[in-house]
Amino acid sequence: MAQKVYFSREITPESILRLYKTLGKQLDGKVAIKVHSGEVGNQNFLRPEFWQPTVEYVGGTVVECNTAYDGERNTTEKHLKTFEKHGWNKFFDVDLLDAEGPDMILDIPDGKVIKKNYVGKNLANYDSLLVLSHFKGHPMGGYGGALKQLSIGIASSYGKAYIHGAGHPKMLWTANHDKFLESMADAAASVVRHFGQNAVYINVMKNMSVDCDCCAVAEDPCMKDIGALISLDPVAIDQACIDLVYAAKDDPGQKHLLKRIESRNGVHTIEAAAALGVGSREYELVEI
Repeated sequence: MAQKVYFSREITPESILRLYKTLGKQLDGKVAIKVHSGEVGNQNFLRPEFWQPTVEYVGGTVVECNTAYDGERNTTEKHLKTFEKHGWNKFFDVDLLDAEGPDMILDIPDGKVIKKNYVGKNLANYDSLLVLSHFKGHPMGGYGGALKQLSIGIASSYGKAYIHGAGHPKMLWTANHDKFLESMADAAASVVRHFGQNAVYINVMKNMSVDCDCCAVAEDPCMKDIGALISLDPVAIDQACIDLVYAAKDDPGQKHLLKRIESRNGVHTIEAAAALGVGSREYELVEI
């Protein structure tokens, strides 16, 4: 059965909260709220003020993990300073899931490429998951959305290298590209199964650059803002965002973003996740 994806063309802190209320899903227990803290120097990431009404309504803890590459978020000390610099601590309780080891390991018995996912050990402290994603391009994945947040986003620093390297961390920049995309799908599957039905996904199609929020030097947005979406299905919500980009034929920046997505075979992550049963590419878009 096609999963509902609710869509609003309005992109404000208040409209995001309305979307969440429209979905009508109660996230029980202790809620991990996955955000992207934003690399220092990046101009496009969504600031804590934007998410504030929804995070406060849900009452969860903002979570992140360290990166696997040089920058201002690849060590616990630097990442915590970045959280402060970007104002996250001012508004929310913050938990760097892999601030200290050992990693938590999620098994992926049916993984196409990887059979284990290394995530921040503090993930074990949470009962539910709210994934807040900024939909945009990505230098390696082609695009970034819910599936990337579930995989690379929740993986520990070591786990990120493990996914990028398709099971070989030392090959994080040189592994077969489609194997990397399939590894992201494998990792996403493990997190989805860990939380079961206790997960919600929000994608915001705003500030859509070809580059990720992990880039300290990123291109400015090339497309006009499209809207915000929410769903219980991470595959459906990412597919809906891709389809909305293809539908924006009058946007002069569409071809530039699509070139980034298509040149990296970005849709393959969606295909691989659907094949694993993470979600469905069939959806019903409900505009509110």
